Amino acid sequence: MRSPIFTVLLIGCICFLTGFSPFSDQNTVEEIAPVTFLAVKQGEEKGSLTVATLVPPIMNEEKQFFSTKVRLLEQGRRQFNFKYYREIRFGQLRMLFIDEQIAKTGIVNLMDTLLTDPEVSPRLFLIVFKGDFEAYTKNQMQKQKDLDYYLYRMFKHYEKENQGEIAVTNIHEFMEKTHTPYSDPYMPVFNVDKNCFSYEGTGFFSNGKLKGQTDKEQDQFFLLLSKSKFLKNVIIEPLDLSLGEVHAIVKKQVNLKDHTVVLKIQYRGRIDEYRGSKDLNSQADFYELTDEIKDYLEEGTVSLLKTFQELGVDPLEIGRQTLTPVSKSMSAEDWLTFWKSAKIKVDCSIELEPLTI
Repeated sequence: MRSPIFTVLLIGCICFLTGFSPFSDQNTVEEIAPVTFLAVKQGEEKGSLTVATLVPPIMNEEKQFFSTKVRLLEQGRRQFNFKYYREIRFGQLRMLFIDEQIAKTGIVNLMDTLLTDPEVSPRLFLIVFKGDFEAYTKNQMQKQKDLDYYLYRMFKHYEKENQGEIAVTNIHEFMEKTHTPYSDPYMPVFNVDKNCFSYEGTGFFSNGKLKGQTDKEQDQFFLLLSKSKFLKNVIIEPLDLSLGEVHAIVKKQVNLKDHTVVLKIQYRGRIDEYRGSKDLNSQADFYELTDEIKDYLEEGTVSLLKTFQELGVDPLEIGRQTLTPVSKSMSAEDWLTFWKSAKIKVDCSIELEPLTI
C-alpha cells in the first residue's frame, strides 16, 4: 500500500510533466489580447504618464487604439482591461516607445518595472520618439492593417542583419550597459508626426537619462565605431561620394600621463557612386580623393568624440582601456572626469576599391 506522501509526489510529477499548474494563467485565445508595443509619454500632471497601445484582433476585428493616463506603468494594463473585453497580456510585447521628455528625466525605474514582469522578454526593443505618436498610429492604422507588426519587423531586420543602419538595442542590453562601469547605453531616436516615422539618429544615456543625440552625419561615424563596425552604405555629401560595404577595425588607447585618448581606425570599403570633379581613372586623382576621404573620416570622428565629452557619456567604452592587471584601476567617476577634458587624436587609414563597371 502506497503512503500518502508517495501519492502526493506522484501527482506533483504528473502535473510537472504535463505542464499543468493550479496557479497558471488562463491563456484561452478568445479571452486574451496580446499587445506588441507600448508607447509612454509624459502626462499633463507632474509624475503622471500616458500609456498607449494597439489591441490586435484575434479574430476579424478592426484594431483599436487605447490610451490611458496613469501614475504607474502597471496601472496602464488595468485601465486597458477596464476598456476591453479581453484580458490585455504582455507576453508578446516587443517594442517600447519612450517619449523624449520622459527619457530626459530618467527611465531606469520604468525599465526595472518591465524586467520584473515574467511575461516581458529581455529582447524588448527600446526606442525614443519625438512628436505625436498617437496621431501617427491612428492615421497609419487606417492604411496599414498590421502596423505594429511591420514596425517590429523593421527593428528585427536591422538587429538580425547587423548592418549598422540603426543602433537597435533591447532592454537587456540597455540595463546591462547602465549597470556596467565605463559603459553608457544608447537607443535609436525617431521623429514622429501624423504621416511619418523617420529615423533621426542615436540617443545617448547616462545614469538612465537621455543626454543628447547624434545628427544623421555624426550617426554614421558612431555606427562605424560601435559594436557592428560595419555600414552597408556611407554617404559623404561634401565629396559627392557614396561608399559601400564599409568595415572598420578600431583600436583605442588611453595615455594617462599625456591626458590623451587615441583612436586608430582602419577602414575598408568600395566606391559605389561618385559625382565629383575628379577622374577616378587617373591614379593621381584617385589617391587625392582617398586622402580627402581620410581627412573627412578623421574630422568627423573627432567631432563625434568631442560631442561625447560635452555630453559626459562614453558609449564606445573607451574607459575600459584604463583597466590594467598591474595597477589600481581608475574609478568610473574618475574616468568620466578625465574623459571630459582629454585631448583627442584620431588616425584613420582607408583601403578602397575603385568605381568599376
